[in-house]
Amino acid sequence: MNQRWWAFAALLLIAACTPKTTEPVTETTTEVPAPTPEPEEDLSPCPKFRDAPSPDDAETNYVLYRDFLRAGDWDQAFALWKKVYAVAPAADGQRNTVYADGIRFYEYFISQTQDEALQSAYVDTIFSIYDEIDRCYPEGGYIQGRKAFDLFYKYRDRASKEEIYSMFKSAIDQDSLDAPDFVVNPMASLLVDLYDAGQIEQEEAYHYQGILRAMIEKGLEDCKGTACERWQIIEEYTPVRLEYFETVKGFYPCDYYMDKYYPDFEANPTDCDVVRTVYSRLKFAECSTDDERMKQLIRIGNENCRPEAGKADSAYIYLREAEYAKAIVAFEKAIEEEESVEKQAKYALNNAKIYEVHLRNFPKARQWAERAAEIRGDWGEPYILIGRLYASSGPLCGPGRGWDSQIVTWPAIDAWQKAKQVDPSVSEEANKFIGRYRQYMPNREDVFIRNLKAGESFFVPCWIQRSTVIRTAD
Repeated sequence: MNQRWWAFAALLLIAACTPKTTEPVTETTTEVPAPTPEPEEDLSPCPKFRDAPSPDDAETNYVLYRDFLRAGDWDQAFALWKKVYAVAPAADGQRNTVYADGIRFYEYFISQTQDEALQSAYVDTIFSIYDEIDRCYPEGGYIQGRKAFDLFYKYRDRASKEEIYSMFKSAIDQDSLDAPDFVVNPMASLLVDLYDAGQIEQEEAYHYQGILRAMIEKGLEDCKGTACERWQIIEEYTPVRLEYFETVKGFYPCDYYMDKYYPDFEANPTDCDVVRTVYSRLKFAECSTDDERMKQLIRIGNENCRPEAGKADSAYIYLREAEYAKAIVAFEKAIEEEESVEKQAKYALNNAKIYEVHLRNFPKARQWAERAAEIRGDWGEPYILIGRLYASSGPLCGPGRGWDSQIVTWPAIDAWQKAKQVDPSVSEEANKFIGRYRQYMPNREDVFIRNLKAGESFFVPCWIQRSTVIRTAD
């Protein structure tokens, strides 16, 4: 029978349960025969080999279909899998392999057809299998998290952001810090998006961002083997995504900002940009001026970092007091009133930094950096900043690693090359960034498998929306 029939027939075949799993159920592994388990209640209550009309035939078909599957013979494997699935979907009662392989089959079928109706039927079957797993072997929030993961990454047209978020939330509510690692990154993305859209209250957002951070800390501490690499990828993405909440007044307490930003001041006490940024962040967090660290910061700022008198006096005061919207307007007014091209460009770049550091609005930051470059055409600093914006967008435009996160390095390097071209005085700084990020470019194989070639033009999507040139790290 053909695949179309089985996409619908499988819905009727699902009448059993599946054993627990601690790995994503779409994965398959080499089976090791297990001894007869004791006690009896540890076995799945779903149909097993021994429950089949012919247990020997069921086990034989199981071994054969898995051999064909490993060999890449999908047709032979699927024909035998159907026989096993019909009589013993729980296999030996200790593993979900037959269900997992079923999901794998239907995911493969989806990739092999352009028929949208057929694809939809296959997805229905996959989610029915997930439901069977959850009903027969409740394992906390694992299946909810797995379904949400698939909806977020594979089948976005089948559920709204709110629905997917609710499923992730349910998984985390059930398992807390023991929820599977694959829920962390998409949950962080949805948490930020839905809070920004006004669909989540601040108390709820703060609660779940705290759980996500604690999951990462525990995961990195407890991980072993390949799990550590997964947690490292998560650590590169989620904390950066959650930085959005630093722009929300009162979201984090003073201690959060003090722990994160004060070390920057200690490492660079003579850098006035750092002094102003750190003070502004702590002021935004309403840290007490009675704190000895604040007193030290204020003293150094007053002694070494007073801005020169001029048109932007009020703008610097607003910036110091963490009134960012007012500071932006004041700097814009100063640009209009100032005659010095150098000062005009500096004020424009200050606005770019406010959007970059304090408001986390990268498109606006680039817009002001480009304006600074237009005002003063021989200044490389605006391009240095634009390059930083692009390079730090890996977690915004992708999962933190992989193709979507790597391609942001191309326009970043373009910007730093431009900085050197217009202003040789920034060459050392530009070369430092180029050297640091060149290693994160895609490799030749990544480019080749996408039918692309080094040297070709490429349009980078996400918020960047710029054309660049393909390069490889090797």
